[in-house]
Amino acid sequence: MSTRRQVLLLSLWAAFLALVVLVFVNIRDQPPAPPQASLGTLTQAVLNSEDGTGSLQDQISLNAAQAAQVGTGQVTWWDAAGGEHVTPLPQDGQGLVLSVFATDHFSNFTTDNGIPTSTLLLVLVPTLIIVMVIVILYWRPGGGTVRLLRSRTRVVGGDQPLSCFADVAGCDDAKLEMGELVAFLRDPDRYRELGARVPKGVLLIGPPGTGKTLLARAVAGEADCAFLSVSGSEFVEMFVGVGAARVRDLFRKARKAAPCIVFVDEIDAVGRRRAGVGVHLGHEEREQTLNQLLVELDGFDQGARIVVIGATNRADVLDEALLRPGRFDRQVTVDPPDVTGREAILAVHARGKPLAPDADLGLLARRTAGFTGADLANLINEAALLAAREQLPEIGMRQLEAAVDRVLAGPERRGRLLSLDERRTIAYHEMGHALVLTALPGTDPVRRVSIVGRGRSLGWTLTVPENDRALGSKSQLRNRLAGLLGGRVAEELVLGQDDITTGGADDLLKATQLARQMVTELGMSGLGVRVVEAGEAALAHLHSDELGRRVDAEVDRLLDEALGRARTILGARRDLLDDLAARLLEVETMTGAELVEVIASHATVELRGVVALVPPRPPVEPAVAAVARAASPPPPRPATVPAGTGTRPSGPPPWLRTLLRAAASALGGHPGPGGLSG
Repeated sequence: MSTRRQVLLLSLWAAFLALVVLVFVNIRDQPPAPPQASLGTLTQAVLNSEDGTGSLQDQISLNAAQAAQVGTGQVTWWDAAGGEHVTPLPQDGQGLVLSVFATDHFSNFTTDNGIPTSTLLLVLVPTLIIVMVIVILYWRPGGGTVRLLRSRTRVVGGDQPLSCFADVAGCDDAKLEMGELVAFLRDPDRYRELGARVPKGVLLIGPPGTGKTLLARAVAGEADCAFLSVSGSEFVEMFVGVGAARVRDLFRKARKAAPCIVFVDEIDAVGRRRAGVGVHLGHEEREQTLNQLLVELDGFDQGARIVVIGATNRADVLDEALLRPGRFDRQVTVDPPDVTGREAILAVHARGKPLAPDADLGLLARRTAGFTGADLANLINEAALLAAREQLPEIGMRQLEAAVDRVLAGPERRGRLLSLDERRTIAYHEMGHALVLTALPGTDPVRRVSIVGRGRSLGWTLTVPENDRALGSKSQLRNRLAGLLGGRVAEELVLGQDDITTGGADDLLKATQLARQMVTELGMSGLGVRVVEAGEAALAHLHSDELGRRVDAEVDRLLDEALGRARTILGARRDLLDDLAARLLEVETMTGAELVEVIASHATVELRGVVALVPPRPPVEPAVAAVARAASPPPPRPATVPAGTGTRPSGPPPWLRTLLRAAASALGGHPGPGGLSG
């Protein structure tokens, strides 16, 4: 706060306190009010008096100042005994009183039309308070414009550095689309000569953290122009008309700063679809603001060299008028990066940071499938913090891997003390997840299992996709349902149906949501391909009660089926489950390779779960595959236990050991996000 403003505020507060003290003193020292007498009593007293004095005081308030000319007020008079009386005057009573007092017996009568000090203070104090509040709220050193109606725009440009395309990685397609805007802002004549019209507005659509704001800043930096940034929520206020005024002020600033980029972040806050006729769900202030935004987008001059960029992750709720050609007529999707993009993003955020020779950003990119640019930036920062905490001169691979776990599951909570029974229950619960997922084909490999609490979970099982996946099959989703319920089934086997715990609450919620999505949105149930609930249409209750009961029945069927599959898998592998839980209880955290080693010690384990861990081979032509399959000998069978001996083989055959070692090697090299928490 500037010195000028501090002096003004202190002066206003001092004046306010002084006025309060004066009013208090004046009210405290006032004598008691004299008794009132009627006008008839006053007239009779004057006619009967031989010598008297009186004083007419027109004590009126500020709001009645105009009425003083017609004689409003009161008469203060004294009787022969010296008693003081007050007589209120009617609207036209002053002339009558003057005629009554104009007698020889009342020669000392005087009139006094002044305003008493107490009345003056009572009039001025509220006025000064109102003025002071207005000055405090809206006064600023730079001018006298009402601050409420001005847009809260942040202008970046000039001496302030902006980003460039070299600072943006992982979204090459989006950069290619935005490069056209850069060319227009740099050389608009080339487009005018060809009669081309550059889009007035570009809408960036993508999940949070994918770099939409950074991409908009990079466009402004590449074009060497000003960057005006504002949030969509800053336009919406409780006062009607304020949002529209701020929109006008924003585009007024943009015209002065042209060429420039106007970036509206979270534009769905102001551009949400308007309510229909007869529907009172719309907000009048938001609709007025949206209408003004539409008008401003239409009112652009083609030579203004102003480009509006909006960003949202809820494009489905935007008003159709906002997306029509001539406004936001180009939509650019910014998706999470693939493995190549993640490696490039990691390299950008690792600039200027000392990396150890063992830090492999390519391997780290493969282990972080599904991470956005913001997640990767946070990962590098967490690794740097861990290295600083350990007082290391460089950031190594160990810190980077620990940062991955920290970003996915939260910080470790080793300070929380759990009883041995609770730790044992958590170990069985997490191994139930891991064992079911390992036994089912097509599931994501398990990278880590731990009973050390992270974030809000007491234990966690981390699974990772082997590569970036854009589609999911019905069988994969069914297997994921079984994996989600594996922890609850393990508790049933070990503790009994009556002693299951609350540790699987989050698993049950995720499983129910996934099953309902399969039924209502994906058409992967006996209900058929009908979409029951799409987006926010469920608010209107567009389906019948009978259809709702059928949906619930299908959801229950999918959950019961997944529960039965998990019981079958864990029931057949109870000895393996006990060994895995005991090992996890001892070491607290197991990697995917260690999990495979324990599985390898049990020769009775079926091979389909282990084979699922091996990375898939490149696709082969059907004819070639048929020839290769016909020419190859059948795989050898594992040793079986002789009937009646009751003994178990000492270990798997050599070919199985080789396969397990390959699976362990592949499993250890493809970790990433997507875990299950207990």
